[in-house]
Parts: sequence; structure tokens; C-alpha cells
Amino acid sequence: MRDLTAFLRPNVQTVENLRFQASKRFTDEDSAPLEWEIRCLTSTEDEEIRRASVRRTAGARGQSSSETDVSLYLGRLAARCTVYPDLNDKTLQDSYGVMGADNLLRAMLTPGEYADFLREVQKICGFDTPFDHLVEEAKN
Repeated sequence: MRDLTAFLRPNVQTVENLRFQASKRFTDEDSAPLEWEIRCLTSTEDEEIRRASVRRTAGARGQSSSETDVSLYLGRLAARCTVYPDLNDKTLQDSYGVMGADNLLRAMLTPGEYADFLREVQKICGFDTPFDHLVEEAKN
């Protein structure tokens, strides 16, 4: 019989939170860029976000289909992974005139910064190939 102790929770290495500069536009009082912090989600959390990102459409003859809204999924994934800044902070959301952590993230970052942020989130969550590349491959 094989020894399973290496699989016991106390023996498993944890994924450390990642701190990085998501944008050079957010600075402290000394004009140094602020670090953002993201974390790895559990598979259960990821599945919850995936289920909430499914869109159902009505088809011909009462048939319906469903597909994952990739943009919605990635936005929610990134928001849930963000530890700092607190994207659920009402004052922060109000300052950008948005509601919801995923909407705030899109409002705070430029399109290029947002794309880079999504790549970092996907990396920390263990997706070796970014999800958007997988979607493109599936389309071809």
C-alpha cells in the first residue's frame, strides 16, 4: 500500500499571494507605484464563478443552449482573486461611479493593464495557457 501522507492538507505547499504593480498610475505619497495583491482561488470558488457566468439563449423550437460568457467569467475571476485593493469597498466603487468589484476593476485599469492583470490572475490560478487563448483555439 502506498503512503498518502504527502497528500494530507498540512503537507501540501500553498500558493502564495502575488504582489505586483498592476499599473504605474496608482502611486503612494512618494510617487512610487503601488503594489496590488492577488490570490489563487480554490476549484470550488472557480466553479461557482463559471456557473454564474453561463448565459442561456433560446433557440428554434423551444431549444435552448448555454455557453460561458468568457469576458464575464474572467472579470469575475480577477475581481475574486484581488486581495488589495479591496474592490468591494463602497467608497472606491463610488469614486469611479460603478457597482460591483468586476466593474470597478475594468474602470480602474486601462485596457492593456486589464489584459496584463487577467494574465497574472490566470497564472496564479494555475492556468498554464491563458483562458482567452483556449477560447480562440476552440473557435478555430
